[in-house]
Amino acid sequence: MNELSPKKLTAKDFATDQEVRWCPGCGDYAILKAVQKTLADIEADPANTVFISGIGCSSRFPYYMATYGFHTIHGRAPAFATGVKLANPDLDVWLVTGDGDGLSIGGNHMLHVLRRNLDLQILLFNNEIYGLTKGQYSPTSRPGTRSPSSPTGSVESSLNPAAFALGSGARFIARTIDTDQKRMPGVLARAHAHKGASFVEIFQNCIVFNDAIFADFTDKAVAADRQIFLEHGQPVTFGKESQFGIRRTPGDLTLEVVNLEEQGLTTDDLLVHDETDHLLATMLVNVSGTEGFPVVLGVICCNPGESYDTQVSTQVEAAQEAKPNADMKELLYAGSTWEVS
Repeated sequence: MNELSPKKLTAKDFATDQEVRWCPGCGDYAILKAVQKTLADIEADPANTVFISGIGCSSRFPYYMATYGFHTIHGRAPAFATGVKLANPDLDVWLVTGDGDGLSIGGNHMLHVLRRNLDLQILLFNNEIYGLTKGQYSPTSRPGTRSPSSPTGSVESSLNPAAFALGSGARFIARTIDTDQKRMPGVLARAHAHKGASFVEIFQNCIVFNDAIFADFTDKAVAADRQIFLEHGQPVTFGKESQFGIRRTPGDLTLEVVNLEEQGLTTDDLLVHDETDHLLATMLVNVSGTEGFPVVLGVICCNPGESYDTQVSTQVEAAQEAKPNADMKELLYAGSTWEVS
């Protein structure tokens, strides 16, 4: 490296001097570490990067990133992020939210930022509980969840964040786990490289109010048999010896789990993941984690389209070219006006 070359940043360069205030053992620490590593890996510019959050444990994130940050109000982070990106399209915008902040009070805002396809990265920390307000059940909590707001068990069906994102028109959807430090940075880098709204659901353990809720697929003893990490163009296999797989049933209407050796099958008989196939992504997120099916992780869907901010910028430029001498006062006073005295 010659003397004029800029210094290559490391994960530590994206950490602030602020005391990290999460409960000891919280999964947020691992996510923070992975995000800082990702920014170093992709050679992000701190002066061109902004983290925007709403309200919740996850929303403390901007304080711990040595970038620009904006800690906003409950559920409205997507609206703030939209304004920031449209005001300065060159900014690299990350939105950090939780299952309560992003899918309850902020559900409507989340829907619209996804359908508009604004160019930003959305990290949704899903711990299936409200952590900051002391353990009430959230939109993603499972039926029967006992909490201060459901002492005899929640009777609501739980919301599937990935299915919600697909239904909202998201063109990039991925999943990862807080403790998966090996693969999470790669998933985040893919989300960053995507032009448009990238939705990443991160399964995050709340050690105080919902500890081990994901243990049935995250514990080391069961992880290989309970997780599928998708790779574009590759057969969908899982298991310690890749002995299991998923294939389409006759007619291609449903998916089923098969045992290659016991059923005399090969990987040629299995489903090949196509991350551009919206229907396949929908099928995968709907069977993920259901009885007999492992949890689907990695990049589930990636089907780029023109981003909202690009379209708005193009529209503004066209309007400026059509009327280069347009006068704002003239526009405001056009038509009927009133004077209040």
